[in-house]
Amino acid sequence: MSTRPDFSACLDPRAFVRLAAVLARDPGADLFLSGAGLAGETLGLAGVRPVSELIVGPRTRTHELKEFCFSGPGPALGFLGYPFGLGLRGLAGFKTSLFPLGHLKKYAAILRHERGAHRLDLFCADPILRREIVDLLGVGPGPGPEPGLEPVHDPGGPAARPEALQQSLSREGYIRGVERVLERIRDGDVYQLNLSIRFSAARPDLDPADLFFHLLSANPARFYALFSSGPRRLVSTSPERFLRVADGRVLSQPIKGTLRFDPAEGPTRARVRELLASAKEDAELSMIVDLVRNDISNNCEYGSVRVDGHKSVFAVDNLLQMYSNVRGRLRPDRTCLDLLPDAFPGGSVTGCPKGRALELIEDLEPHCRDFYCGCFVMIMDERNMDSSVAIRTACHDADTGELCFYAGSGIVVDSDPDREYRETLAKAEKFLELTRT
Repeated sequence: MSTRPDFSACLDPRAFVRLAAVLARDPGADLFLSGAGLAGETLGLAGVRPVSELIVGPRTRTHELKEFCFSGPGPALGFLGYPFGLGLRGLAGFKTSLFPLGHLKKYAAILRHERGAHRLDLFCADPILRREIVDLLGVGPGPGPEPGLEPVHDPGGPAARPEALQQSLSREGYIRGVERVLERIRDGDVYQLNLSIRFSAARPDLDPADLFFHLLSANPARFYALFSSGPRRLVSTSPERFLRVADGRVLSQPIKGTLRFDPAEGPTRARVRELLASAKEDAELSMIVDLVRNDISNNCEYGSVRVDGHKSVFAVDNLLQMYSNVRGRLRPDRTCLDLLPDAFPGGSVTGCPKGRALELIEDLEPHCRDFYCGCFVMIMDERNMDSSVAIRTACHDADTGELCFYAGSGIVVDSDPDREYRETLAKAEKFLELTRT
């Protein structure tokens, strides 16, 4: 992608979302957006008509990721699944999966929207496709756009009939799993481990694009993604940044520490103080921050890794969440695709020590995590990238009609099994609503 756009226009955020909703009707369009009103997260990217792709498999190596992402113009958009991380660490996953380990694409057209500046830039060398996209705007360059684009519909339509929900672990099964994790912690095997549940239901009538825009409006979060991979369409509503590299400046923002609040009351100061005062939640975050510091240090300049904003709090999905900023400077001889594999999968969704946590997760969870707890990634060049942890993420399979999603909780020595189960359900709430009659 050239540094100069082939077309620019003034476009307010609502108009861009309406444009994105029209583009999303084409399964060849992939969207990476951010919910409105979130400080510092103002960039939206849309890729239209893939021209090349890399399907990541067991034999794919890091140098092949680099060759695909760094050769030729334009950013690479896509995801890397959790099992890809097992392979990076020499762990052979034994669970059946028909999902690719990752999928990256490059596109004939990229739309870049900066919400704060109300600026849309279109990068597209194909004059016919460029004209098609510009015509959707209904405006030329300059202020005052009035695009008459289609509204977003309700996700499932009026004939939606939710089917019975299936869980890979029942309440009793999850509680037993937490108890087994606690035994491992008391034995000194691990200090923290994330245990998850896979949920699924038949929803052949569901429209993933409608679901994506419904949730973007109702439950804004920092890292929304709508991405197609074969017959499957991924809908990610992640609140968590995995790794950003901006001109070599590295930022990871691991989330640990969760407290549900009453939507009618909102995130009150009393609830924030309750979260901050919790020794258990503090221990969760502090352990993972230390792990992330180690994960990025090998690829960062000596002495550059630091932590700030420790135990910051934000609200999302009727939950208060704690996070910290882990920063560093990428070494001159390293790229973002040296950094990402070394830190993958994210520590907040595995545990510590990471290697042992990965082994125990494979033993304790009856399901394959597939895309869940992997990452969605936007790779611009060797020293510019952003990525999110693939949590609060669902997949709809057009061939089978199945909707699946996951949720999990971090277990530490003073975890209460029933409370961890309830926290897991709270994280899955917005998708669970789609399965209720």
